[in-house]
Amino acid sequence: MTAAALLLAQAPPDDIRNTFIPDTKTHFQMPRYSTLAEWEARRAALRRQILAAAGLYPLPPRTPLRSEIFGRVDRGDHTIEKVLIQPMPGFYLAGNLYRPVGLKGRAPGILSPHGHWKQGRFEDTDQVSVPGRCISLARQGYVVFSYDMVGYNDTRQMPHKFGGKAEQLWSFGPLGLQLWNSIRALDFLQSLPDVDETRIGVTGASGGGTQTFLLAAVDTRVKAAAPVNMVSATFQGGCECENAPGLRLGTFNAEIAALVAPRPLLLVSATGDWTANVPREEYPAIRSVYELYRRPGYVESVQMDAGHNYNRASREAVYRFFAQHLLRGGRGAAVTEQPFEVPPERQLRVWDGKKLSEGALDEAGIFARWKELSYTPQQPSQARAVLSAYLGTEWPQKLWADEKGEQIVLSRTGRQDRVPGLWFPGRGRGRTTLAVHPEGSAAARRTPSIERLIESGQTVLLIDAFQTGAARQARDRSEKYFLTFNASDDAARVQDILTALRFLQLHGKGRPADLVGINGAGVWCLFAAAVAPVQVRLHADLRSFQGTDKDFIRHFFVPGIQRAGGLEAALRVVRSVQTLTE
Repeated sequence: MTAAALLLAQAPPDDIRNTFIPDTKTHFQMPRYSTLAEWEARRAALRRQILAAAGLYPLPPRTPLRSEIFGRVDRGDHTIEKVLIQPMPGFYLAGNLYRPVGLKGRAPGILSPHGHWKQGRFEDTDQVSVPGRCISLARQGYVVFSYDMVGYNDTRQMPHKFGGKAEQLWSFGPLGLQLWNSIRALDFLQSLPDVDETRIGVTGASGGGTQTFLLAAVDTRVKAAAPVNMVSATFQGGCECENAPGLRLGTFNAEIAALVAPRPLLLVSATGDWTANVPREEYPAIRSVYELYRRPGYVESVQMDAGHNYNRASREAVYRFFAQHLLRGGRGAAVTEQPFEVPPERQLRVWDGKKLSEGALDEAGIFARWKELSYTPQQPSQARAVLSAYLGTEWPQKLWADEKGEQIVLSRTGRQDRVPGLWFPGRGRGRTTLAVHPEGSAAARRTPSIERLIESGQTVLLIDAFQTGAARQARDRSEKYFLTFNASDDAARVQDILTALRFLQLHGKGRPADLVGINGAGVWCLFAAAVAPVQVRLHADLRSFQGTDKDFIRHFFVPGIQRAGGLEAALRVVRSVQTLTE
C-alpha cells in the first residue's frame, strides 16, 4: 500500500455532492495557484471542460463557410455590408461587416457578439449601442464583424432557447451552437484580405460578454478580449446560452475568464449590476494568474458608475484598450467617441429582399447535421480521453480510507465526497474484485457469485455508488441549471467506481482487478472501465442496454455521452466484456 497516496483517516460525515449544490447565484471563490505549471494543467483541463460542455470536443471539421458579402453602403468614413456564413452546411449565421474607408494595409479585426438586448445586434440606446460601437471601431481603423446570437434578428433557423434530454446527450444546445458560431465567425474574419489575422479582438456585453470570454478561453487566435459587465463571482448568467450542462463543474466565470492569460484582458464592470465587486474581488483574483506569467499589466479593470450597460464611457474604455494592444503604434491613450448615426434597420437586415436558400435546414435538420459533424476518435487512447472529458471524471491521485471492520468509506483527498461500502481484504494474493449493484453493497453481497468470492478468501470491495444503498441522501435538483454546476447521478457513479478501483490498485500494488457490474450497474461499470487508466477485467450485465438515446435517458443519463461516442466508443476502448447474467 502506498502511504503517500492512500491515507487512513475519518471520512467526511456527508457527501458534499448532496450538501453543496452550487447554482448561478452561488458566491464562488477563486482558487490560488502557486506555480505556472499548476495553473497551466488546470487551464488545459478547463479548456477541455468548456469544449465538452459545448459539444465541441474534439472540434468538429471546419466545413466551407460559403461566405456571402453584399449590400454595401458607403457612409463616408466607413462602409457597412451584410454577411451570411454557414458555420455548418445548411445553417446560416447572419451579421454586418463594418470597414474603414481609405484603409492602407491590413487592419486588425474585431468580433462583436451582442447580448440579450431586445433588438440584438440592432440595439441602439443610451444604455447600449451595438451598431454605434461597430461604427466607432471602424472609424478607428478596425474591420468589425457584428453577428447574431442564435434565434435573434436574421439568425432564426433555431430558437434562442432549445434542447431537451435527447439534445443534451449530444451536447447540442444554444451555448455550443453559439460558441461554434463565434469560432467560425473568427474563421470568416481572418479570411478577409484586409484583415491582419494576427490582430483579432472580441468584445460584447452581458450575454455578449459571456460569448467573449468563452471564445477567448478556448481559441488563442483571440489576441485581446474585453468582456463587459459579465464576469462575476456572484452571478454566472441567466440564460440557457450561458449554462450548458457540465460547463461549470468545479469552476465559475472568473476562473474561465482567467484562461485568457497571458493575452490582454479588459474587465469592464458597473456599480449597478452583478459586476459591482470586480475591482476588489474578481480582478485581483484574475490578476494573480497573470502574475504567474509575469504579465500583471496585461489585465485591467475599469468600472463605471452605472447600471447594466455598454454605454459610451464603457465603449471608450474598450477603444483605448484595443488601440493599445491591436493598433500599430497604439499607446493606450484615451479615445473619444465621435457622434455617430445608426443606419435604418432595413440597411442592416440581411433578409430584406433576400430568401433562405433551398438547402437551409429546419430545427430537426440542424440537430441531425450536428450529429453528423460530431467526431469520435477511433484510437482507444484518444477515445478514452474524450469519454473522460464528457463524463467529467478523474483518476484520483490520493484517497482517504476510513475502515471500521467490514465497513469502509472512501473519499478523494480534497473533494469531500463519500463512497461507503463493504471491504473484505482476503487471505492471500488471489484475485481482487470490485462489485457494484444498483441497490448498493448489501445487495451485491447477497449475489451468489459474490458470496462465493468472499467465502473463498478473495479480496472483495463492494461499494454503495452515488445515491445507492447506504449512499442514498437527499439531493436538491430543483435549480434551473442544476447540471451546469453539478454532475448527473450516473456520472457521479462512474466517478465512485473509479475511486474504488484506485483504492484497489493502491491496496493490491497494481494488480489488475475484476470489475463486476450487476444488473443496471453494468453500464456504469462499462464506462468506468473505459476511462480507467489501469487494466480491468470487466464482467457486466449489458443485455438490456443497446446504446440508443432512449436507453441513455432511462438508464445512464450523462450530458454529452452520445457526442463522446456512446456505447460504441466505450466498447471499443474496453474491447472485452464478460457477460454477467445474474
